[in-house]
Amino acid sequence: MSENVVRLEVADGVGTIRLDRPPMNALDAALQDGLLALAAEATERRDVRAVVVYGGEKVFAAGADIKEMAGWSYTDMVDRSVALQAAFTAVARIPKPTVAAITGYALGGGCELALACDLRFAASDAKLGQPEVLLGLIPGAGGTQRLARLVGPSKAKDLIFTGRMVAAEEALAMGLVDRVVPAGTDVYAVAVEWAARFATGPAYALRAAKEAIDRGLSTDLDTGLELERQQFAGLFATEDRATGMRSFIENGPGKAAFEGR
Repeated sequence: MSENVVRLEVADGVGTIRLDRPPMNALDAALQDGLLALAAEATERRDVRAVVVYGGEKVFAAGADIKEMAGWSYTDMVDRSVALQAAFTAVARIPKPTVAAITGYALGGGCELALACDLRFAASDAKLGQPEVLLGLIPGAGGTQRLARLVGPSKAKDLIFTGRMVAAEEALAMGLVDRVVPAGTDVYAVAVEWAARFATGPAYALRAAKEAIDRGLSTDLDTGLELERQQFAGLFATEDRATGMRSFIENGPGKAAFEGR
């Protein structure tokens, strides 16, 4: 069933994880399981060099499937919450550049899915938020953690305590999104254009940069610097490092043809 609600489409080095559960891409258990599987596939496939997460022209994802969850017990959610977080963590740990292309609503779990990406591009009429408190809940797929790390604890508390939605421009101002795409421009096309620049990039350098940043943020500065040092030194074992330095010496910066090895 997950194949029907979420799929991985690959073209020219860019993989699109496409949510397709009309009308609002509610993140039910099948879609969550599909995200987990496709994040693993995108990680393993050498023809995927960057990933766009996209919900279609009308909506990114308007949250969890409340009808599905309404009848669950505490023990049901103890079991399911592990899989829920695992799906979003798998997206966050794709060792390649990732970007969410946000249209319409990215609320609750939809906002958390966007937070699991490296960057977020939003259509000018998009709205984002963590409205779980309006259901007597808190975010459960990373919202309290990734949102606070991204925008700071005060802004995260404002959004989570009130459950309010923010328009794209406010989201940009607070750092929740990285780019607002003007009306009439296809946010997905802009996201693909950004991702496509990595299709011929130094794959292991990009992977090392992402791991150093993400793991470094969860530790102290000295440990983070040691992570960076190890990743930096390790890249001297790659073909792309030799190619990049040789090209720089012979042709100047920015002209290397990397193989992703």
